[in-house]
Amino acid sequence: MDPARIRNFCIIAHIDHGKSTLADRILEHVKAIPDRDFQDQMLDDMDLERERGITIKAKAVAIDVPYEGTTYRLNLIDTPGHVDFAYEVSRSLSACEGAILVVDAAQGVEAQTVANVFLARQVGLTILPVLNKVDLPNARPEEVAMELETTLDLPMDDVYEVSAKTGRGVEALLHAVIERFPPPKANMDAPLRALIFDSHYDDYRGVIVYLRLVDGKIRAGDKVRALGTGKVYDVSEVGVFQPHRRPTDTLHAGEVGYLIGNIKTMRDVRVGDTVTRVKDDVKPLPGYEEPKAMVYCSLYPASEGDYRNLQKALERLHLNDTSFSYEPEKSDTLGFGFRCGFLGLLHMEIVQERLERDNGISLVTTAPSVPYEVRYKTGEEATIERPSELDTQKGVEEIREPMVNAKLILPLSAVGGVMKLAKEKRGQHISMENLGEDRVILEYDLPLGEILYDFYDQLKSITRGYGSMDSKFKGYEANDLVRLRILVSGEEVDALSQIVHRDKADRVGRALIERLKTEIPRQMFQIPLQAAIGGKFIARENIPAIRKNVTAKCYGGDITRKRKLLEKQKEGKRRMKSVGRVQIPQEAFLSVMNLSKEPSGGGDKKS
Repeated sequence: MDPARIRNFCIIAHIDHGKSTLADRILEHVKAIPDRDFQDQMLDDMDLERERGITIKAKAVAIDVPYEGTTYRLNLIDTPGHVDFAYEVSRSLSACEGAILVVDAAQGVEAQTVANVFLARQVGLTILPVLNKVDLPNARPEEVAMELETTLDLPMDDVYEVSAKTGRGVEALLHAVIERFPPPKANMDAPLRALIFDSHYDDYRGVIVYLRLVDGKIRAGDKVRALGTGKVYDVSEVGVFQPHRRPTDTLHAGEVGYLIGNIKTMRDVRVGDTVTRVKDDVKPLPGYEEPKAMVYCSLYPASEGDYRNLQKALERLHLNDTSFSYEPEKSDTLGFGFRCGFLGLLHMEIVQERLERDNGISLVTTAPSVPYEVRYKTGEEATIERPSELDTQKGVEEIREPMVNAKLILPLSAVGGVMKLAKEKRGQHISMENLGEDRVILEYDLPLGEILYDFYDQLKSITRGYGSMDSKFKGYEANDLVRLRILVSGEEVDALSQIVHRDKADRVGRALIERLKTEIPRQMFQIPLQAAIGGKFIARENIPAIRKNVTAKCYGGDITRKRKLLEKQKEGKRRMKSVGRVQIPQEAFLSVMNLSKEPSGGGDKKS
């Protein structure tokens, strides 16, 4: 197809502003799918996406739209809205020339709206602002359009109003896409250069590679090479998504489609790599930064016999989601498992649920943690992913924690409460900017470990649901951090250890020990619970033994008879304690997450 008749664009927005619903109406308007096959969230093909109402993976679809006597090919990419999947958004933007920015006409500009606009401008995209849900009774299109102009420098006159629920304004929007988005800059006669922007694994066809052709063309039977990996493939099929795979004879420069070439493993495909013909000598296209895992946790099978099944399940899931990492590990308490790295808490939750649901495996999940950089007195430096990796024998000179730059959008009335919350999380205030008459943008630098658990929930609570947050990794910063050790019956439990700020260590230790006392079941012997920093114990609780009244049968007689029975019981308890092992339930590990108010410095639950 002539590149002048191609438009490549994506839909970006804050979560729940209606991206997927708008994509449904576009597909419905151009009759890309028969009515009998149509369903809501058409491009969200995972059960989890439909149940939660979120987009996890970006999806591409090619549609043909007639306009003024000419048929145009529009390549649409529906992107996720949650900050954990911002990596998916950045990759999608690189495959487009334009972006439809969807904003809820009732909620207005949100944190992820601002972040997505900045991402789109960094890659030079044309932005088309769209107000969705204009038919709601509480919609305020004029105020929100003014917010777009004052905050994001998007003129009010360029804003389109649509209702993704009813289809109002969709036809005018498609015409605007054709008129305002530029066609791709493509050279049909140049050597082949195609950018890999995504891929997934098919059990029958192998790896299916998603391509954006920049120059040249590709057809079945060609022999191609990936410049980054050096792998050579025989192309067996090329095609487009409409929205399901539809084979075509050739893909031309400017088009978005897929390639199948008998690729057996995802390791042979690198997202951001450049594909060209074997005989061509070309320069690689600018790729993508590798995603950095910012949250780590350990996954253990609840049954030891499921270890191999968990390993196979992780391998299978990693084929379709390469943004999480995993490696085997062993815990004295939990046995054999895997240490996994994720982009965020939601990403971690989604992966865990997919593992359990798709493979029928019950998992024990440790409390999530963040990576730290450590400099020892010996001069060595290391990055640790869990507190147990901290080698105190070398002498710790400095611990650096990951920091994020957070932009918080909230009502003016909630500024005081949010500032207090950010101060409790050791946040550093950067700036405050007005957004309209009754909303503000607060900018803070915050330690990632402090906001990991419940910061977003507390933000929503303080702002009565009207607050939103976008965060971006800033770097590592040194602080007075210590390793908090948790001992159960004298044995340290690595999975419960934490790295916390020294000023909060006492409160966190006491709160955690008190919670563990209620979660760990009583045994036939007394169980001491201790929290320590180095060799100093800062908190202790005892779980009392299950006792039997052995003197109940004594209805009199000499006191020495009762003492003999009590001493016999005492000796039995001592012997049982020396050989007994304490089984720590899953709830005890999750209690670390439930104590999020204490570790974050927001005061314990007694206050």
